[in-house]
Amino acid sequence: MNEIIELNFTVPPPKPDYDATGALKFIESAGTRMNVAAGKTIFVENEKSNPLLLQQDKMYFLMDGEIDLTVNKKLAGVVRHGEFFGEMALITRMPRTATATARTDCHLYSLNRAQLQTALQSSPEFGLLLMSMMITRLRNTIALLSARGKLSRVTELKDSAVFDRKFLDKLVDEFDTSTRMRFPQDKVIVQEGQAGVLMYVVLDGCVEITIKNKTVGEIGPGGMFGEMALITNEERLASAIAKTDCVLLAINRNVFLDLIKANPKFAIALLGAVGDRARFMSSQLA
Repeated sequence: MNEIIELNFTVPPPKPDYDATGALKFIESAGTRMNVAAGKTIFVENEKSNPLLLQQDKMYFLMDGEIDLTVNKKLAGVVRHGEFFGEMALITRMPRTATATARTDCHLYSLNRAQLQTALQSSPEFGLLLMSMMITRLRNTIALLSARGKLSRVTELKDSAVFDRKFLDKLVDEFDTSTRMRFPQDKVIVQEGQAGVLMYVVLDGCVEITIKNKTVGEIGPGGMFGEMALITNEERLASAIAKTDCVLLAINRNVFLDLIKANPKFAIALLGAVGDRARFMSSQLA
């Protein structure tokens, strides 16, 4: 797999729903400061955490310097000031997909899994910032796939359930029946290119996700879609069509942001889902 999805991404400006500056300040207080000399390797391609050897996955935020990311010993990209890197392995619990080496002397902060969870619990703005970054990278990857004519190779990404049954039932109990929407088979639920007003959690049935008329995923009970447009305030990245008769839980932007801020488990589930999608799309560039 290619690490392109983690490259060359600068922190976006603050959005009205959260304070990105405050989130970055929190990284300084919650993370571990590191000074890395030029030429030092920070992590290695295919490396995986090993609790028995006290090896933990970490993500990083670069304050000063430059980091080279290489895949198969070839330069895949450069991380610069104000960029995150390495978060995919931490969030998805998968092996590293690139080697990170300091090109220059660097000043950075690291976050392990416990620190990430603390950050999400103590600073919801951090979770929103991280999700916004990951979604923008995903959008950039899909745009690159489209430009290269590779979207036709993307088939049948099976999205696993984001929420387990217990959490899903609890989530449903928090909303009245007006938020449950029924769609017959073949009904278009959201349209690519349109503004995002709602996100959806699948309660029953199956939803097909398409980009440029190419199927890229199927989402069943416990899965979600439409959240990316709510986070970034951008147009829909994909269309969603009812593959079977469906019952969906519809969540608007304000409620969605409140859920992220009030429920760290909801935020962690979102990060994992976006991370899985980003990793899959990135693999298509290999």
